[in-house]
Amino acid sequence: MKDNFFNKPLENINLKPFSRSEVASQILYGEKFTILSKKNGWIKIKTSYDNYVGFIKNNKFLSKFKPTKKIYKLKSRIFRKKGDNFSKTKNFLYFGTGISVINNDKKFLEFEKNKWIKKIDTKEINHNEKNFVKVLKSFLNMKYLWGGKTSKGLDCSALIQIYFYYNRVFFPRDSKDQIKYCKKKINKKLLKGRIIFWKGHVAYCLNQKKLIHAYGPKKRVLIMDKTKTINKIFKDTKLKPIYI
Repeated sequence: MKDNFFNKPLENINLKPFSRSEVASQILYGEKFTILSKKNGWIKIKTSYDNYVGFIKNNKFLSKFKPTKKIYKLKSRIFRKKGDNFSKTKNFLYFGTGISVINNDKKFLEFEKNKWIKKIDTKEINHNEKNFVKVLKSFLNMKYLWGGKTSKGLDCSALIQIYFYYNRVFFPRDSKDQIKYCKKKINKKLLKGRIIFWKGHVAYCLNQKKLIHAYGPKKRVLIMDKTKTINKIFKDTKLKPIYI
């Protein structure tokens, strides 16, 4: 099947091909995907990074894309250039997004015709971020959003996955798949003894007393007391934690 590359900053991936469908995940600029089928202005896609299947609106996409840089900031504003001046647009690229640089002008990089971002917001595409906790904490107090995976809003499994996505290392999107994957193949240095799952939820232990997670009931990414959180989730849902 033909490879396509997404050409908007961000779009929802729906479970079904209509606008009011549940949002399952999101796709970022430059992400590679294949088209499985087309129906009523929607296309069923499978993302190449995490094999996620869902629906997005049909459009013209990039057929070729080779990223040379990636966004290191939570969000990087897109600018337009007129003469020697750069003006802000309302659009952003988000953490981990890859770009193909076609021109540079001192402090700015052009990645599409007259679409520029600040050079300081980027790293080389092969940059490897080693500090897992630093990435998680950078999203502290960001809005909880079911299916989201950017600083505009993200869910619990996206908070864990986003580090691996930035480093271009496979990690599943949904917590139910993350459990299975971690049981088979876990990064012991990063995750063993640190990651806790519940049915439909995941958190990361910063130490013996504190954990960080995108927590739906509080609608934020929060650092919380580990024992109190485990007890509260059990009280509210009767779910017990699953340790990896």
